[in-house]
Amino acid sequence: MNYEIKNSFISAKIDSFGAQLNSLKNNNQSFEYMWQADPRYWNRHAPILFPIVGRLKNDEYFYQGNKYNMTQHGFARDCEFELMRKDEDYLSFRLKNSDKSLEIYPFLFELDISYELIENKLVISYEVKNKTDGKMLFSIGAHPAFNWPLANEEKNDCFFEFENIKDTKRYFLNDKGLVYESTDLEIKDNKIALNEELFKDDALVFNDLNIKQITFKNSKNNNYIKLEFEKFPYLGLWSKPSGAPFLCIEPWFGVADEEDSSQKLEEKKGIITLEKDEIFSCFYSIEI
Repeated sequence: MNYEIKNSFISAKIDSFGAQLNSLKNNNQSFEYMWQADPRYWNRHAPILFPIVGRLKNDEYFYQGNKYNMTQHGFARDCEFELMRKDEDYLSFRLKNSDKSLEIYPFLFELDISYELIENKLVISYEVKNKTDGKMLFSIGAHPAFNWPLANEEKNDCFFEFENIKDTKRYFLNDKGLVYESTDLEIKDNKIALNEELFKDDALVFNDLNIKQITFKNSKNNNYIKLEFEKFPYLGLWSKPSGAPFLCIEPWFGVADEEDSSQKLEEKKGIITLEKDEIFSCFYSIEI
């Protein structure tokens, strides 16, 4: 079911299937900021990545001597969440483990996703609670997709703007979606110019805690999208290189397996461990 929240500045719509943000608009503008999931290019809006981010080597992992299979980005994005609370400017949803989830992910959990409007900003919060009688291992991440370009500008008029970042490392994914190498990346004047060639080698992946925000801007007008994600250790920037009119800005607590991964869940890069009844929480925001 689709739910709407709004305030004096902006409005948002969230689907309980996947607890997925699918619309974000400024009340004074007519156009849509969120990608509308045209299946010709990519049929999702802003999936929640849980309990893994990215792809596992051979789509499988090992835990306590057992082998489990799981597809890219995990299963939460394809689950119906329970509505927990709805106010005019606030929504929260919950997903719990099920018999089906336990077949591929042997942990008891509660995953809460909330959306709150604060002036012209949408704050998205994640909370993971370990209900297992023992440790729980997981990753979590965001995958919001935005229209590119937003309105009257052209694709090549657009750019990413960072805050006080001159250089960092870019990690590359191979054709199986696994991390296989990195290279130094110079960021001139805190900007990366946007064009379709930028994504010809798949996503740009960063592992740099100095990157705490990124703004999608253009040189023709004042339209912008700013994401703030302090403490997220990874960031993915992605679009399809085939002329797809969207781009994704993805803060992550987790990352795809490396080519030489042992496939043991407890050794997975970026994995988070919770003790029984321990809670992990994080949030990021989208300002328009």
